[in-house]
Amino acid sequence: MTPFTYFISDLHLSADRDDINQCLFEFLLEQAPQADALYVLGDLFEVWIGDDDQNSFTLSIAKAFNDLRQSGVPIYFIHGNRDFLIRERFAKQAGFEILPEQVAIDLYGEPTLIMHGDELCTKDIEYQAFRKKARSWWWPRIVLSLPLSTRRKIASKGRATSKQKQSKLSSEIMDVTSDEVTSYMQKFAVKRLVHGHTHRPAIHELVINSQSAQRIVLGDWYEQGSVLKVSKDKIDLTSMRF
Repeated sequence: MTPFTYFISDLHLSADRDDINQCLFEFLLEQAPQADALYVLGDLFEVWIGDDDQNSFTLSIAKAFNDLRQSGVPIYFIHGNRDFLIRERFAKQAGFEILPEQVAIDLYGEPTLIMHGDELCTKDIEYQAFRKKARSWWWPRIVLSLPLSTRRKIASKGRATSKQKQSKLSSEIMDVTSDEVTSYMQKFAVKRLVHGHTHRPAIHELVINSQSAQRIVLGDWYEQGSVLKVSKDKIDLTSMRF
């Protein structure tokens, strides 16, 4: 079998979407064990209020991932805008290795930049201001010091506000900024970028510094399971139906 690596993002797992959860369980049990590695590029959960929120749902997700890790498949995780409060406790339970927000990896000889992708959407100025605060050293500490019940209320209110705001934003504002894509790819000296966040699965052919380049966007899991499979000579961006 030709060696390959899987990438997923934007699963938005929650206790009330068992169809998504079951799709993930099947993927981790039936397909992922054949991979060299699995990369989870953020927004694994619809909302994450802290590793101390231990319940049957989160523990079942952690176990499914950890079973894969125990089978010999390394799992790497990058925070998204929904789950930036995931810390080492859950990472250890799930068998994750937490990576920096942006990191270049050697993917079968091709240097590849991976990230969640929200940092590329610079036209959404209000969100970028929140992102800067949320990823600071002090704000998460303050939030995680609050009682779980308070954090649940804050998260519920935040999701409602976010949905209302997104309904009013243009698709252009919520998509990536081309100049930002180019800037990051030049900074990391790569010709391939893989990210999620925008929920617009596609493989975009680019030209950067007069050279051919590629931006691969992972899809979300609200209606289907979006999976990227990369080997040395082939790239497959596919969807698993629920």
